Amino acid sequence: MRTEARIILADPHDIDPQAVVGQVSGRTIADQSLQIGAHAVVRAFSVIYAGSRIGSHLETGHGAVIREENQIGDHLSIWNNSTIDYGCVIGSNVKIHTGVYVAQFTTIEDEAFLAPGVMIANDRHPVCPDCLQGPTIKRGARVGINATLLPGVVIGEGALVGAAAVVTRDVPPGMVVAGNPARVVGEVEALNRRIRDKFH
Repeated sequence: MRTEARIILADPHDIDPQAVVGQVSGRTIADQSLQIGAHAVVRAFSVIYAGSRIGSHLETGHGAVIREENQIGDHLSIWNNSTIDYGCVIGSNVKIHTGVYVAQFTTIEDEAFLAPGVMIANDRHPVCPDCLQGPTIKRGARVGINATLLPGVVIGEGALVGAAAVVTRDVPPGMVVAGNPARVVGEVEALNRRIRDKFH
C-alpha cells in the first residue's frame, strides 16, 4: 500500500503488499518525497515515511518503522519491531536488531551494531522540544542487548557496550563498558584476544 507521497524506488526491489512505503508525516516538513535505492527488501507491516533518503540494499524485518527526514546509507538491516525516529543520520552497513528504538537526531556511523532491545534517549529534560540531542555511535561500535544510551553521549569507534549497561557519559574508542552507570572495564582488543585464545 502506498500514500500520495512522491516515491523514488529503484529497481529491483521486493516490497510486501502489507508494507506502507511513503507514509505522509503528520509533521510539516519541506520535502515529502522518499528515495530508496536498489535491492530493497521491505517486509510485511513495515512503515517507511516520506521525507527520507535511503541507500541500496535496505532490509526490514516485520513491523519496522523508519520515520521522516532521515539520511541512511547502503545496506541498512533493521529487524522486527524496531523504530528509527525522524532526523537521524545513519551510515552504511549498519545493523539494528529486534525491538530497538533510535531516538530523533541520533547519528550512527558505518558498521555499527545495535543488539535487541537497545533504547536510545535524546531529551535531557523531558519533555523539552528545544534540547533534543541523540547520541553519536561511531564507526564499528557495538551496543549490547537491552543497553540504554542517554542523550548526547558519544560511543567511540570500535567500542563495546555491555548488556543492560546505562551509558551516561562518553565511551572512549576501543573500550568495553558495562554496568549502571556504565564504566570502562577493559579494552575490546584484550577481550578479542581472550576469545581467540579460548577457541583456537
